[in-house]
Amino acid sequence: MNSINKKNIFIVVAVFVLGLLLGWLVFGGSSHSQDATHDHAQDAEGENTYTCSMHPQIRQDEPGDCPICGMDLIPVEADGADDSDVNALRMSPTAMQLADVQTTVITTGESVKTLRLNGKVQADERLVYTQPAHFPGRIERLMVNFTGDHVSKAQVLAYVYSPELVTAQQELFEAEKIKDTQPALFSSAKEKLKNWKLSDGQIDQMLASGQAESTFPILANTSGYVTRMMVSSGDYVQRGQAVYEITDLSKVWLLFDVYESDLPWIKRGATVDYSISSLPGETFTGTVNYIDPVIDPRTRIAKARIEVSNTDQKLKPEMFASGIVKSKLSAHQSSLVVPKSAVMWTGTKSVVYVKSESDQGVSFVMREVLLGADLGGAFVIASGLDAGEEVVTNGTFSVDAAAQLAGKPSMMNRPGTQSLETPLAFREQITNLANAYFGVKNALVEDNVVAAQEAAKKMEDVLESVNMGLLKGEAHDRWMPLSGQLSDAGAHIGRSDDIEVQREHFQLLSEAVLAMTEKFGLEIDKVYKQYCPMAFDDEGANWLSESDEILNPYFGDMMLRCGEVLETYRKGLPVAATDNADNHPTSGGHNH
Repeated sequence: MNSINKKNIFIVVAVFVLGLLLGWLVFGGSSHSQDATHDHAQDAEGENTYTCSMHPQIRQDEPGDCPICGMDLIPVEADGADDSDVNALRMSPTAMQLADVQTTVITTGESVKTLRLNGKVQADERLVYTQPAHFPGRIERLMVNFTGDHVSKAQVLAYVYSPELVTAQQELFEAEKIKDTQPALFSSAKEKLKNWKLSDGQIDQMLASGQAESTFPILANTSGYVTRMMVSSGDYVQRGQAVYEITDLSKVWLLFDVYESDLPWIKRGATVDYSISSLPGETFTGTVNYIDPVIDPRTRIAKARIEVSNTDQKLKPEMFASGIVKSKLSAHQSSLVVPKSAVMWTGTKSVVYVKSESDQGVSFVMREVLLGADLGGAFVIASGLDAGEEVVTNGTFSVDAAAQLAGKPSMMNRPGTQSLETPLAFREQITNLANAYFGVKNALVEDNVVAAQEAAKKMEDVLESVNMGLLKGEAHDRWMPLSGQLSDAGAHIGRSDDIEVQREHFQLLSEAVLAMTEKFGLEIDKVYKQYCPMAFDDEGANWLSESDEILNPYFGDMMLRCGEVLETYRKGLPVAATDNADNHPTSGGHNH
């Protein structure tokens, strides 16, 4: 029994000693480790950059409060950025591949603007003739009695009973009897008949018969198609009175509509590649030889004319035509040009993402650029980029979304642009303008061309009633170009019967309306900036909506729910103070 107790005591003592040893190892080592970790954190703290989660444009070297909203500043994560620029977003090759990010090196080159024109075939005005009656009388019989009939030169068009011609023939017969003694009288009688457009053959036939004719033919002066009849059988006509309109269609005109804003880019001598709707599969080329010197005050367009030979009669007046003009911009022969897919619009500002590479990897930085001429599929860059820089041309929205999640400057977290102070009366007027714009948007959502035309015309009327005299200084200067953009885009929509053309100009209208909303504010509790990345062959497009529900005006019923909310604008607040809590994609992401 004693031996057993001694053995148990020994075991207890051994376990106690072992516990002390383990406790020293654990707590002593951890204390050292904590001290080391603490020291390391203190060393690293001095190298951190601090920012505000709500205002990522705020950057400072030490912790503190955000000067805008008062929130505690947080350290910038080093894993998502290039150490050379705290605003840069670094992406791994895998992330770039998943987002399908593609880039293009910007180079200088010749700038070519592509214009798309719509027009019609029209008769050559110089080949439209009026066929007159050369002598007075009564229409006895019409030999050509419907429009569209083809006539040849010298063909009989009608027969006319003319008492004056009967008298003139009798004078001719009497003068013939004394022509040997008075040849001048005989010659004068013949000339009188010739003045009434009777030919020498007809006069000789009269003399040979010796009988006065009571009816005489009207002969066609030219060949062509009868496009208008001006008399009926039994009508009395005077000398020189028009009886037919005859049009020669061996040559025709193509008259293309050129909008006022496009006139600087099309000149006489420009080459136009065009097609005719009723001749599918065929393409033609022509040269502009005339441009209207006066703009139509109602439609704001001028006509560009091409002369076309039409000996085969394939082209008929009123046929629809579509043309493309590629105009070289002489003023921008060595310009920087970027594809439209590289540019993202933020109201009146345009930004691109510039790629850079370092030892740490690939990174992207948002940069504001000033756009020059719109070249159709690309923009001239007036400033903001240099030749040789590389910009994102595909997956731009994905890079922007990644920047937003990383707290970097992006379309949704960009440095704030303050609204301009404007009178309440002016904001109420442009609010009426925004409501009219919503009518255009909703019509396109419903794929209703006519309703879009009517809403655009209503918007033009509202725009004309906006009193720009209420604005002063910078606000007035900002409104003037916006007013022009709104008027031009609205006019295009109101006069087009092609919904795809309406949607192209709706994009320009939307950018102007968004800029108007950001700069001046609306008297509406909430409006929403929405975005569809798939519009216009994945170039993307924005619009303003009175509801956060996605109803896509660029696709209508085809992809009604495609899009997301980018930003919420509140009544009476500048853009920098919009509620970021509302700036989230509908239903948690991009809808289809």
